[in-house]
Amino acid sequence: MKIITEKEFDDVIKSGVVLVDFFANWCGPCKMLTPVLEDLSASMPNVTIVKVDVDNDGALAGRYGIQSIPNLIIFKDGRAVDQVVGFTSKGELQNKLEAHL
Repeated sequence: MKIITEKEFDDVIKSGVVLVDFFANWCGPCKMLTPVLEDLSASMPNVTIVKVDVDNDGALAGRYGIQSIPNLIIFKDGRAVDQVVGFTSKGELQNKLEAHL
Protein backbone atom coordinates (compact mmCIF):
# COMPACT_ATOMS: atom_id res chain seq x y z
CA MET A 1 0.00 0.00 0.00
CA LYS A 2 1.30 3.36 -0.98
CA ILE A 3 1.38 6.46 1.21
CA ILE A 4 0.33 9.39 -0.94
CA THR A 5 0.68 13.12 -0.43
CA GLU A 6 -1.66 16.01 -1.08
CA LYS A 7 0.13 16.57 -4.39
CA GLU A 8 -0.93 13.12 -5.69
CA PHE A 9 -4.28 12.87 -3.94
CA ASP A 10 -6.69 14.38 -6.47
CA ASP A 11 -5.32 12.27 -9.33
CA VAL A 12 -5.39 9.04 -7.30
CA ILE A 13 -9.00 9.36 -6.11
CA LYS A 14 -10.24 9.79 -9.69
CA SER A 15 -9.17 6.24 -10.63
CA GLY A 16 -12.35 4.21 -10.04
CA VAL A 17 -13.04 2.97 -6.50
CA VAL A 18 -10.38 4.11 -4.03
CA LEU A 19 -10.14 3.50 -0.29
CA VAL A 20 -8.10 6.18 1.50
CA ASP A 21 -6.83 5.41 5.01
CA PHE A 22 -6.10 8.61 6.94
CA PHE A 23 -3.64 7.48 9.63
CA ALA A 24 -0.70 8.44 11.84
CA ASN A 25 2.37 6.38 12.76
CA TRP A 26 1.72 6.81 16.50
CA CYS A 27 -1.89 5.53 16.26
CA GLY A 28 -2.37 2.02 17.72
CA PRO A 29 -5.66 1.22 15.94
CA CYS A 30 -4.10 2.48 12.68
CA LYS A 31 -1.29 -0.06 13.08
CA MET A 32 -3.85 -2.80 13.75
CA LEU A 33 -5.71 -1.85 10.57
CA THR A 34 -2.67 -2.08 8.28
CA PRO A 35 -2.69 -5.92 7.90
CA VAL A 36 -6.46 -5.81 7.30
CA LEU A 37 -5.96 -3.30 4.48
CA GLU A 38 -3.05 -5.28 3.01
CA ASP A 39 -5.22 -8.43 2.97
CA LEU A 40 -8.09 -6.48 1.45
CA SER A 41 -5.79 -5.05 -1.21
CA ALA A 42 -4.65 -8.55 -2.17
CA SER A 43 -8.21 -9.88 -2.39
CA MET A 44 -9.72 -6.87 -4.22
CA PRO A 45 -7.32 -5.95 -7.06
CA ASN A 46 -10.01 -3.76 -8.68
CA VAL A 47 -9.88 -1.35 -5.71
CA THR A 48 -7.02 1.07 -5.08
CA ILE A 49 -6.06 1.34 -1.41
CA VAL A 50 -3.78 4.17 -0.30
CA LYS A 51 -2.80 5.86 2.94
CA VAL A 52 -2.50 9.53 3.92
CA ASP A 53 -0.37 10.46 6.94
CA VAL A 54 -2.35 13.13 8.79
CA ASP A 55 0.79 14.43 10.50
CA ASN A 56 2.44 15.13 7.15
CA ASP A 57 -0.70 16.21 5.26
CA GLY A 58 -2.80 17.99 7.85
CA ALA A 59 -4.38 20.29 5.28
CA LEU A 60 -5.69 17.29 3.37
CA ALA A 61 -7.09 15.79 6.55
CA GLY A 62 -8.72 19.13 7.30
CA ARG A 63 -10.26 19.24 3.84
CA TYR A 64 -12.22 16.10 4.70
CA GLY A 65 -12.94 16.99 8.32
CA ILE A 66 -10.77 14.21 9.74
CA GLN A 67 -10.84 14.51 13.53
CA SER A 68 -10.38 10.86 14.57
CA ILE A 69 -8.12 8.20 13.10
CA PRO A 70 -8.08 5.71 11.58
CA ASN A 71 -10.55 7.30 9.21
CA LEU A 72 -11.34 5.54 5.95
CA ILE A 73 -13.03 7.29 3.06
CA ILE A 74 -14.23 5.44 -0.03
CA PHE A 75 -14.09 7.49 -3.23
CA LYS A 76 -15.70 6.60 -6.52
CA ASP A 77 -14.52 8.55 -9.55
CA GLY A 78 -13.23 11.38 -7.37
CA ARG A 79 -16.27 11.74 -5.10
CA ALA A 80 -16.48 10.60 -1.46
CA VAL A 81 -19.25 7.98 -1.25
CA ASP A 82 -18.73 6.34 2.17
CA GLN A 83 -16.72 6.72 5.37
CA VAL A 84 -15.71 4.54 8.32
CA VAL A 85 -14.11 5.86 11.50
CA GLY A 86 -12.11 3.55 13.76
CA PHE A 87 -10.85 -0.01 13.44
CA THR A 88 -13.04 -2.03 11.07
CA SER A 89 -13.06 -5.66 10.02
CA LYS A 90 -12.06 -6.83 6.56
CA GLY A 91 -15.57 -8.16 5.96
CA GLU A 92 -17.25 -4.84 6.73
CA LEU A 93 -14.84 -2.92 4.51
CA GLN A 94 -15.20 -5.46 1.71
CA ASN A 95 -19.01 -5.17 1.84
CA LYS A 96 -18.82 -1.37 1.69
CA LEU A 97 -16.38 -1.45 -1.23
CA GLU A 98 -18.38 -4.03 -3.19
CA ALA A 99 -21.45 -1.81 -2.87
CA HIS A 100 -19.62 0.85 -4.90
CA LEU A 101 -18.06 -1.31 -7.62
